[in-house]
Amino acid sequence: MKINLEEREIPKSWFNIIPYLPRPLDPPLDPKTKKPISLEKLLAIFPEPLIEQEVSSKEWIEIPEEVLSLYTLWRPTPLHRAEKLEKYLQTPAQIFYKNESVSPPGSHKPNTAIAQVYYNKISGIKKLTTETGAGQWGSALAFASQFFGLECEIYMVRASYKQKPFRKIMIETWGGQVFPSPSPYTPSGKKFLEIDPEHPGSLGIAISEAIERALNSSHTKYCLGSVLNHVILHQTIIGLETKLQMEKIGIYPDYVIGCAGGGSNFAGLAFPFLKDKLTGEKTKTEFIAVEPKACPTLTQGEYRYDFGDTAGLTPLIKMYTLGHDFVPSPIHAGGLRYHGDAPLLCLLYHEGYLSATAYDQKEVFEAAILFAKTEGIIPAPESAHAIKKAIDLALECKKQKEKKIILFNLSGHGYFDLSAYEAYLRGEIQ
Repeated sequence: MKINLEEREIPKSWFNIIPYLPRPLDPPLDPKTKKPISLEKLLAIFPEPLIEQEVSSKEWIEIPEEVLSLYTLWRPTPLHRAEKLEKYLQTPAQIFYKNESVSPPGSHKPNTAIAQVYYNKISGIKKLTTETGAGQWGSALAFASQFFGLECEIYMVRASYKQKPFRKIMIETWGGQVFPSPSPYTPSGKKFLEIDPEHPGSLGIAISEAIERALNSSHTKYCLGSVLNHVILHQTIIGLETKLQMEKIGIYPDYVIGCAGGGSNFAGLAFPFLKDKLTGEKTKTEFIAVEPKACPTLTQGEYRYDFGDTAGLTPLIKMYTLGHDFVPSPIHAGGLRYHGDAPLLCLLYHEGYLSATAYDQKEVFEAAILFAKTEGIIPAPESAHAIKKAIDLALECKKQKEKKIILFNLSGHGYFDLSAYEAYLRGEIQ
């Protein structure tokens, strides 16, 4: 039912997939020159240690002792077998989920938040800015900042700010400041408020606001909760633990599934397994990223260079994108409302090493409630996308009489998303 690791078994290094890519990653470009961006321009946004990780070609990067010590507050996280869900579905498939909801902020996000705040601290930074969609990343950064004594300023997508007030309270409890985005405190925020005083916001706009604040404040840097290489690097602790847990019971997944907004929780689980596919050691495992139909980046986006934010302050990055000015509808899976995806994830998708599926909100919440009724955990709306795909695969295994191993990442709980569940139960989600 549950496979645990000892604290001493927490991985001591993060895994970097870059050495195993089928071709080199396209570099980020300076939007003015259209040439690879200089180190000096990146240093205006990020501290040097994180830039070094962003471009590193080392397979393994050691986790600092200070970061490992804080990881032990909740790591290692359990791997569950969803036997009650299997029984309900009457499937011969075995369904497993890595439970990242057990962290204090309730999601996988602290895996990189702790690391990013640590590297900013040792670089002499005093204050951090960031964006947040559903509030899980903002909560994680506020949580991490308190341990290192850094200030934390967060721009939360307005639609989620209204839908999820308890995330705001959590951020403030850990000492962070949180503002609805677009806000009146930045040039880009003011611009969008002039267009619409009740603008629902987007992750792209919130990123622009956070970067503007970082660029115009001394001893301040910007932190990103997904998309970038160093963020995905930190999240691979999820997949590394999961591989060890599955080895303990002698199994290996046929399917690896995760929801995908920016791509960090999917990649964090998948990349340690995907290495085996890239090297030819395990070729049959399928990797599936799941996104909302309201923001179908991989399934309907274009593979090209685009800005990571709406105002065009970031470098141009090669990714699947719906356009940096795309504003998705205010669905409840706020963490998946991003116009692009991680360049690493996009390259591997483009080269055919993983696939993508998109679902609408109603079918996602149907899966979430079934999971809650069988496994007892109310999942985050984002995680429910992965659950929906796992259920669909399990039912296909039932039809084909195949005993497959299905693995997905339960990236967070939904206890602060109950207004979304209320909307579904009232029939307001279609």
